[in-house]
Amino acid sequence: MMFFSCAGNKEEVPRKRPNILFIMSDDHAYQAISAYDSKLIQTPNIDRLAKEGMLFTNASVTNSICAPSRATILTGKHTHINGKIDNLMPFDTTQVTFPQIFQENGYETAMFGKLHFGNNPKGVDESMILPDQGFYLNPDFIDTKGDTTTITGYVTDIITDLTLGWLQEKRNKEKPFMMMYMHKAPHRPWWPSPEKFAEFTNKEFPEPETLFDDYKNRGTAAKTAEMNLLTHMMYSHDSKIRPELLHEMGDKVSPKVEEFENGFYGPYGRANAAQKAKYDVVLDKINADFKANWPNMTEQEKMRWKYQRYMQDYLACISSVDDNVGRVLDYLDESGLAENTIVVYTSDQGFYLGEHGWFDKRFIYDESFKTPLLVRWPNKITPGSKENEMVQNLDFAPTLFEAANIPVPTDMQGESLMPLLTGEKEKWDRDAVYYQYYEYPSVHMVKRHYGIVTKEYKLIHFYYDVDEWELYDRLKDPQELNNVFNDPAYAAVVKEMKTKLDELRVKYGDSSELDQKYIEIYKNMKTEKENDFW
Repeated sequence: MMFFSCAGNKEEVPRKRPNILFIMSDDHAYQAISAYDSKLIQTPNIDRLAKEGMLFTNASVTNSICAPSRATILTGKHTHINGKIDNLMPFDTTQVTFPQIFQENGYETAMFGKLHFGNNPKGVDESMILPDQGFYLNPDFIDTKGDTTTITGYVTDIITDLTLGWLQEKRNKEKPFMMMYMHKAPHRPWWPSPEKFAEFTNKEFPEPETLFDDYKNRGTAAKTAEMNLLTHMMYSHDSKIRPELLHEMGDKVSPKVEEFENGFYGPYGRANAAQKAKYDVVLDKINADFKANWPNMTEQEKMRWKYQRYMQDYLACISSVDDNVGRVLDYLDESGLAENTIVVYTSDQGFYLGEHGWFDKRFIYDESFKTPLLVRWPNKITPGSKENEMVQNLDFAPTLFEAANIPVPTDMQGESLMPLLTGEKEKWDRDAVYYQYYEYPSVHMVKRHYGIVTKEYKLIHFYYDVDEWELYDRLKDPQELNNVFNDPAYAAVVKEMKTKLDELRVKYGDSSELDQKYIEIYKNMKTEKENDFW
């Protein structure tokens, strides 16, 4: 592959290729970035990328679950093509990842943080990777040689330290770099740093309008999903109630929720004595409040209590991410690297922050399906730009290749976002994106489904143990509360969207036969579920 375009005469001087800093957090909801919505939290450092670059308001994923999303980003292909359809299915290691191609084209490559599947990323010159989900406190890391080391501290700070250390001291300054800076936070279970834990437990957050959603105008899938804050979020693992207190209170703890074994002491047990002393001050307060008040609360009050505990911990983790992103952006500015560095901030998918009474992701509904995407490229992207075109994580690799003047492999299924980034929107012709979710029956019990999404409408087919269709008018019903699939007024829309869906299935190489193939493979795998919490 060539480093530069061959356009022009032979004496043409190639332009200097940009550095690339690809930042990704795990389960970072767009609602928890103040550039999108400032009701919950201020994220001034991530917001800098919106002020100095472009904010995408209709960015989405192809499959809203961690490892499949990451596989799509790395390969530029839908998960039914790269093989990583869910967290259980193995990744097809014959697939070429975009870091490999950057490496082959003269870029120095590095990855620090959470990959989630595999511990030896291909095409990376230097890496420090969290094994599987990794730990928030005193985490282990696996280096490029395969050696494991434990680093004392808080994971978000440590990943940033490793990233800055490489940028400042280890990279080859004669080469452009492609750096992947990958946060574990804010993945469940949400353990903030001791300082943020103390700060955020004193905050109260506004509730979403749909916190007490009854799903009355939707199908089976929404009614049977197991991600309700009150009935499925765990007391110890999630809300940080000590197991001893739960046992002491016995039947006073209602509703009963199945606890994850060692859900509290797994993460807490990673802390050293000094760290535990700081955590205990806040944990004692939380547990005392729970013991005194929980038995006398109404069901609505219990839901609200769990929501506040959830937001306090989740948003505290986000606050640390924002602080640390600021550290890296400051270094780029101070070193002069910012002028020739593309910075991307995104997540592996969206996340529910109490909307519809839920936590987690998986659905094609907006809070899960949509993902944050902010891109800064000085002198190329107009500062403060907003873009509402339908884009996906499928598009990241082709975009970065075009920016670096590297030919895009013909088997990649995404499209370069360059026309949108550089003000040539007339060259963009996509009007719909395709989505497919496979991991069922499994954790959270979100049914298998696929669908098509345009700016105006969303058509979904739930299958496997049901055969149900849903249609949402995204402009009239942005909270997706009213399925209008059987409404005669939308009959023409249903027909048109079904035709478009069939066309996308063909375009991307998906089919009912392939759905059935993956169902059979899934059934034949061992029934033990992947440990989703670590």
